[in-house]
Amino acid sequence: MPNAFNFNASPFDCLDGSERQLVRDHVDIAYFREGAVILDAGQQALHLFVVIKGHVRQLDGDELVDTLGPDDCFDGRALVAGQVVGRFVAAEEVLAYQLARQTVLDLIARNVTFGALLFADLSKKLSALAERDSQHELQSLGLTRVEQAVVRPATIVDGQTDIVSVVKVFQAQHTGSVLVRDARTTPPRLGVFTTSGLQRAILHGAPLAELPVRELATFKLVTVRPGDHLFDALALMIRHQVHRVVVAEGERIDGFLEQVDVLSYLSNHSYLITRQILEARDLDGLTDAAAHITRLIGLLHRGGTKVALIARLVQELNAKLFERAWQLIAPAELVANSCLFVMGSEGRGEQLLRTDQDNGLVLRDGYVLPSDLDVICWRFSAALARFGYPECPGRIMLSNPSWRQDASGFGQTVRHWLQAADAEGLMALAIFVDAHAVAGDPALLEQVRARLDAAVTDNDAMLARFAAAIDAFESHGGWWNRLFTIGDAPAERLDLKKAGLFPLVHGVRALALEAHVGATGTVARIEALVAAGRLPADLAPDLIDSLHFFMELRLRAGLEALELGRDNDRAIDVNRLGSLDRDLLKDALAVVKRFRAWLRQRYRLDML
Repeated sequence: MPNAFNFNASPFDCLDGSERQLVRDHVDIAYFREGAVILDAGQQALHLFVVIKGHVRQLDGDELVDTLGPDDCFDGRALVAGQVVGRFVAAEEVLAYQLARQTVLDLIARNVTFGALLFADLSKKLSALAERDSQHELQSLGLTRVEQAVVRPATIVDGQTDIVSVVKVFQAQHTGSVLVRDARTTPPRLGVFTTSGLQRAILHGAPLAELPVRELATFKLVTVRPGDHLFDALALMIRHQVHRVVVAEGERIDGFLEQVDVLSYLSNHSYLITRQILEARDLDGLTDAAAHITRLIGLLHRGGTKVALIARLVQELNAKLFERAWQLIAPAELVANSCLFVMGSEGRGEQLLRTDQDNGLVLRDGYVLPSDLDVICWRFSAALARFGYPECPGRIMLSNPSWRQDASGFGQTVRHWLQAADAEGLMALAIFVDAHAVAGDPALLEQVRARLDAAVTDNDAMLARFAAAIDAFESHGGWWNRLFTIGDAPAERLDLKKAGLFPLVHGVRALALEAHVGATGTVARIEALVAAGRLPADLAPDLIDSLHFFMELRLRAGLEALELGRDNDRAIDVNRLGSLDRDLLKDALAVVKRFRAWLRQRYRLDML
């Protein structure tokens, strides 16, 4: 029996030892000449094939549906359905494993995940993957290192400093611990004094303003290095019965790692970042918090957290980040008389890694603007760029006067975008429809939304022109046939936004605008549209799963780019995907293709 069978390829990577032995005992090797029909439409499927060498074309009539290469398998669905749909033809000489139908059915009966990955639809495949991947979460968290957590800065005071002065440091620095340097020894020794030491100081009896802190400090420091594992640091705290350890590398002191921070990091990492943001006294503190958000995304992704949950968390954290930045930059009166909002994927709650800024400002009617409003808005845009959010190439941000208007002016502007229906106006409208308030008075944004909602009528021609943007990137077409290259062809890079995300998101956006759906998130819009009878119920789950799969692929590619120090160009290298991901990508793009066809019919886009 062939011993070189690749059990690392999907769906065979989910088999246990006995199931793998079943494969070894029943697998054979088959050879097909170039042009040979391996399986034909209507034929009964007797084997599951796994390509070893060469490529196989899957055809539906004369249309190329797919190109299969090494480690790809076919046709699992035909084994269950009873007969083959389409044709599988050898594009060149093909060497393949063949596994008898009964053996495959035995594996399906013994391993539900194998069956789901082999022949199920997109939703069932993703559910099986989620169940399989969840077991890795605790292991991933166990590999987290101290430097990835939030280490609190440490203030060092001289041992001669009196207790009252140390308490003033506690108050000023919002901390409960300081390091104490005692210069009376050679070399100087380093200790720690915390709020719990105040009890001993009071009971000491000496006036606190005259009592040197070295008298109450603990000079047996428990230390960890930045590269130590977080769980090891927690174990060290438990062993020494302390609530904090000093993070140090050689002579360098990085700060304190608190027990409460370790526990919060392992159970609710976002809490630490939220506290960092709320307690930030300047933009430097917010810059650090923004970096922690990116690290949190990587940690949660490695831990198996679903991409939808990560995106929701990121939206909330970013909203806090933007709100605090606006509060630090804008005078309180301006904050109270305006509404800062974000748009695009940020507004929909579907942004993961940082992308271009898309934001604006609605001002209260009649409010007297500050004379330096331009400078304030420019400083905010510059602050976001400092946090890692590049300026929008189209200048869709509040430093652009066009994107900061009073409520009445903004209302007139969005009505103009809607009624003029020119390409530029429709693009601006599409961006604004996703607006989400993050700071100030959200009622101001709702006033503008109400003006837009009132202007949306049953004007089918206008709505059709808006919906027609689903074909905006059709000139970049051919991706379906070029999705998988054959042999040694150059790597194929696919822009997921153009090929999948944009037509899906914008199609749902157009339906939501027509139906007066107030939600901004794509999933919430889909659910509302199904409830209102505006979207087929059987299409909705596939759209949601496809959206999340596209987001997952983009996140994976973006995190890899960050690790390698490259820019995230939003495109993925299809040839580097595993066989399962390529299979899921085909399924997801097929869903988008079906959705676009439904929208074309729904809005009669062929008549435009």
